[in-house]
Amino acid sequence: MTTALILLGVIATLFAGWRAGRRVRFFLHIFQLETYKFDRYGHWLADHVSTTIVRPSHGAGATVLLLGSFAVSLVDSAWVALAALPVWTVTFISSRRYRSDEEKKPLAFTERMTRLSIPVGLWALLPIAAGGLYGWTLGSPTGVLWYLGGFLVADLGAPLWVALGAALMHPVESTIQKGFKRQARRRLQSRPDLTVVGITGSYGKTSTKVILAELLRQRYNVYATPSSYNTPMGLCLAVNEHLKPEHQVLVLEYGIRYPGDMDELCDIAAPDASVVTTVGVAHLETMGTQDRIAAEKGKLVARTSAEGPAVLNVDDERVATMAERAQGPVWRVSTEGDPDADITAANIKYDTNGTAFDVTDDTGSTASFQTQLLGRHNVLNVLLAVAVGRSMGLRLRQMAHAARRLEPVEHRLQLRGRGDVTIIDDAFNSNPVGARNAVEILSEMGDGRRVIVTPGMVELGDRQWDENEALGRFIAQHDLDLVVLVGEDQTAPIRKGLSAAQFPDERTRVVDSLSKAQDFLKRYLEPGDVVLYENDLPDQYEV
Repeated sequence: MTTALILLGVIATLFAGWRAGRRVRFFLHIFQLETYKFDRYGHWLADHVSTTIVRPSHGAGATVLLLGSFAVSLVDSAWVALAALPVWTVTFISSRRYRSDEEKKPLAFTERMTRLSIPVGLWALLPIAAGGLYGWTLGSPTGVLWYLGGFLVADLGAPLWVALGAALMHPVESTIQKGFKRQARRRLQSRPDLTVVGITGSYGKTSTKVILAELLRQRYNVYATPSSYNTPMGLCLAVNEHLKPEHQVLVLEYGIRYPGDMDELCDIAAPDASVVTTVGVAHLETMGTQDRIAAEKGKLVARTSAEGPAVLNVDDERVATMAERAQGPVWRVSTEGDPDADITAANIKYDTNGTAFDVTDDTGSTASFQTQLLGRHNVLNVLLAVAVGRSMGLRLRQMAHAARRLEPVEHRLQLRGRGDVTIIDDAFNSNPVGARNAVEILSEMGDGRRVIVTPGMVELGDRQWDENEALGRFIAQHDLDLVVLVGEDQTAPIRKGLSAAQFPDERTRVVDSLSKAQDFLKRYLEPGDVVLYENDLPDQYEV
């Protein structure tokens, strides 16, 4: 009996520890994604209480332990605990919600995360240790149940342990960050020969950064930050660790989520030239309105050096008005033929090789551009980069040549082949403009059937339902053969939009997960078909 109790206790401990460890890791990741800010982390937790923080398994596990302890006290038999242990273990087997292999942006074990993990781990161990000590005083078998109760508390309290660990480390991290910012400012002040180009916008920052770096490399030694290093610490890391004396141009992204973010970024690295792509509905939950987003992003233009240009997308009315805040020259770009634009595009065409278009610059010269990039918004991104290049002395035909080498940013309208099937991978977080653009591209691609796979758009605040319903209507207006919707509840507004636009029900399919969509597509797809993966899907796209 004792041996069986110990064995089952070990198995229960392993499952409980595994689940608690995954929970702690998950909330550490959320804290990192929310840029280590307590208010952002708190908002996220408040929005996910019933779906993530408190799970049915917590209630089931607590019930098993309480009933088991009560039964043991009545009959004083180890058999009761022996029966309770496997039942309790089963309640904690599932940890699918906290799987790391479906993360779009993985947890990065930076030095800061490593420092944070230590106190968080210690907080999580406290209830386990307390339950174990109390259980030891009670003795077996009731003590085993109390010991496992410590694991239950450790698991349930995972979001709290992260917050407490972060609170303990806050003075340390503040001191470290202030030092990083001082170091970055000093390094940039010591480089009057360096040109800092800052890029902001609701969408297109990363793509424009990559394009601009490639074009400028025709003449300059350029360092552009990898991935989305658009936070204060991301800028500091770029300047302090990666910027070299031989670099002549530094291209940075400036990302904002809350009022005041842009000032913090510009205090670290004030731009010599600035680029604003768009003002959209991303981060409405934190910024409130598009006008507030525009006001915050416009600070980058206002903080740009009087000698350097501000490059603006004048197809976006809110961006166009930022010209009033510029201290120096303004370069305007347009894909819609704005007569006041300095750089324009025409004759835009898509195929399975990418996009072709003509660019006319400030001198009236025109050159044909061919790129693997897809979409009108990527044409716009190229024009923004061309404007910066022209302001720095590059010729149009030089840049047209460089544009042929451009490769898509991963998961952003990335053309991929899978056998005889063409895949358009646009699975990074989408926005209303980008999603419609992707649908337009799909409708013009290939001679085979056209399929879209999407869970809908997220992080749009109060506008999320309306924007997804509008996306459904937009899809219905284009020549698509099949719409595969991932998630019944979250795609309800898309289905409503499809129905309102009289899209045939037999050409819509709803699945629970991406894996089920993939299983279906393996049977459905034929050579020549084109599949668009649109918005916020895990990093798995094999068909």
